[in-house]
Amino acid sequence: MIKLISVVLCVLLVFGWGQPVMAQSQQPTFTPEELQQGEEWANQAFAATNKGDFATAEKYWTKIIEKFPTNAGAWSNRGNSRVSQNKLQDALADYNKAVELAPNVTDPYLNRGTALEGLGKWDQAIADYNHVLELDPQDAMAYNNRGNAKAGLGKWQDASADYKKSTEIAPNFAFARANYAITLYETGQIDQAIREMRNIARKYPKFADVRAALTAAYWVNSQKGEAESNWVAAYGLDNRYKDINWVKNIRRWPPSMVAALDKFLKLQ
Repeated sequence: MIKLISVVLCVLLVFGWGQPVMAQSQQPTFTPEELQQGEEWANQAFAATNKGDFATAEKYWTKIIEKFPTNAGAWSNRGNSRVSQNKLQDALADYNKAVELAPNVTDPYLNRGTALEGLGKWDQAIADYNHVLELDPQDAMAYNNRGNAKAGLGKWQDASADYKKSTEIAPNFAFARANYAITLYETGQIDQAIREMRNIARKYPKFADVRAALTAAYWVNSQKGEAESNWVAAYGLDNRYKDINWVKNIRRWPPSMVAALDKFLKLQ
C-alpha cells in the first residue's frame, strides 16, 4: 500500500504538469495531424485522470510515448498514473526516463520523490526534493514534500520547519498549513497547533483533515463539544478518518495526533 501523506491536494499538485505535453521536445518530422492526435490523446489522458480512471490514463500516455518517445512530460505523467495505481516500481522507471530527457525540469523529480516515499525510501526522496530546491529555491511543493519525507524518518522538528517554509512561500497552500499544524502538535506546541488548525478551518471549512485533527486535539483537551462538532464535519466530508490505520499509515499523521484521534474513536 502506498504510504504517502495522503491528501487530494498533494495528488493534484505533486502529480503531473497542468498543460498538454505535446509541446515538449517535439521533433520537426511530425506532421500537424500527428501532433493533433497526440494532443487529443493527452486531453483524453487528463480527462481520465480527472475521473479517477488511472488505468485508462496510463493507456493514453503509453500511446503518446510510443509515438513521441522523447516527450519527457508524457513519461512523467504516465508515472503519475502508475503511482495512482500503486505501480511504484513501474512509475520510478518512467520518472527516471523523464529526468533523463528533461534534467532541468522540476516536476519529474517531485513526482519521483513521491514514488520513493511510497516505497519508504525517505532519504532518496529527500535527495530529489533537495535537487528541486536547487533548481527552484521557491518551490513550495518541494518544501512540503521534503517535510513529508522527513516525517517518514520521524524527524518532526525538521519536517515542521519545511512545512513552515512552504507556507511562507505559498500562504494559500492549505495542506502545507495543515501539515505544519499537526507537526506543531507533535512537537508539544499544542496551543499554537490548535490555533493554526482553527484558522485553517475558518478559511477552509470543508477541509476534512483539519476538522479531524481538531476533533482529536479538542477531545484530549477535554473540549468534548468542540470535538464532537468537528467530527460531524470531518466524517461527513471524508469517512476514512474513522479508520485509524488509514490515518496512521496512509495519511501519516504523527504519533501523538494518531493517539489522540484513537482515544476519540474508541469512545464512539
